[in-house]
Amino acid sequence: MRKHIVLASIFSSIFRPMYYPTVGTIILLTFTYMSLFPWPYRLLVLGIVYFFTVFLPVGITFIYRKMLGWRLHELRERHKRIVPYTIHFICYVCCMYVLNGLHLPRFLTAILVVSLMVQTCCIIVNIFWKVSMHSAGSGAVIGGLMAYSGIFGFNPIWWLCGAILLSGCVMTSRMVLLQHSLAQVLVGTFIGILCGFVGIIFM
Repeated sequence: MRKHIVLASIFSSIFRPMYYPTVGTIILLTFTYMSLFPWPYRLLVLGIVYFFTVFLPVGITFIYRKMLGWRLHELRERHKRIVPYTIHFICYVCCMYVLNGLHLPRFLTAILVVSLMVQTCCIIVNIFWKVSMHSAGSGAVIGGLMAYSGIFGFNPIWWLCGAILLSGCVMTSRMVLLQHSLAQVLVGTFIGILCGFVGIIFM
């Protein structure tokens, strides 16, 4: 059983919601016409996304936690997540502003829109009831794939199989670690799928 907990901890750490915008950007820069852009430009775009969605919010949250004398596990408490969520939200908005200044295609900035939608929905739900942000992030991948398959006209079956498997593993890891119940991970996944599809289709 201990091996399962260790595996779940590793999996939960690797597939954190904050990494999805960076991974999604890498995929779009690789498998769309944006792959024709020069490497320096693509690395610039990727660097901007990583800075505003991972490096900056994690750094600010770390400073905030240290100022209050909180340990890392204390952020798992629902009422203490509001400020970190808000920090991430503001950083994502700033990222969208910078990317819009570069006149990037909307299907790329839509990733950030989806992330903002997921965060907003989870913040609202978390006020009343705990929901899994990890599951919402993995669910957004499923919804996003369905939306992008319509935009670019590709068969998403194998991609969806991988995304659904990933989502199932994420949900399982959160339950194994006793961070969420079955209902909480299922609701989180549903929120993610809905936001992922709607956010990209209507951008």
